[in-house]
Amino acid sequence: MATAEQGVIIGWMQTREMLERLGLWRAGEDGPVAPETLQLDDDGVVPNSPLPVLLYRGEPAPGDDATATFEHLFTAHRWPAQWRGGVFPFHHYHSRAHEALGVGAGWARIQLGGEHGPTVEVSAGDAIVLPAGTGHCRIKEEDEFTVVGAYPANQPEWDLLRADPREHDAAVERIARVPQPEADPVDGADGPLGRLWTTQPEPVR
Repeated sequence: MATAEQGVIIGWMQTREMLERLGLWRAGEDGPVAPETLQLDDDGVVPNSPLPVLLYRGEPAPGDDATATFEHLFTAHRWPAQWRGGVFPFHHYHSRAHEALGVGAGWARIQLGGEHGPTVEVSAGDAIVLPAGTGHCRIKEEDEFTVVGAYPANQPEWDLLRADPREHDAAVERIARVPQPEADPVDGADGPLGRLWTTQPEPVR
């Protein structure tokens, strides 16, 4: 019979294997790649968040089904994978949940934070973790661009709002109630999300 300690080791080894297949844990390194961070301000239309966007850069192994691997990885870290598809070509955000996007195939240019926000280029193996309120919009895509969308297990009722100043104030109130995720969707309970998202506000009662 496996002990609890053995179960933890097996789980850690399975996570490392998935990260290696996605190029998010590279040969010779002691741990997964560190995420890039982007801080986006409220522009009066798109709320964005005081929490930074996390951008993990990977490169899947030849022949790996990165879409399926992201589904397993996110779900193992308490961000159940909900859908496969693309990113809408209009500015939108979620006010009731954080979101993780794992790029399973192709390439895209995505604008973050609203019409005046920065653009990032993402390709297979990359993952973006968007705090609630973060605007995102696909500008261009190539090579059958596909992402996996996932949301924290403690935030099952996610929504979708277009950039609209009439929605802004009510959305800000909802965003303030979104709880901290239980784990980093890429690196698990000990991942950098818990450290980088330390400014998460207390839920409004």
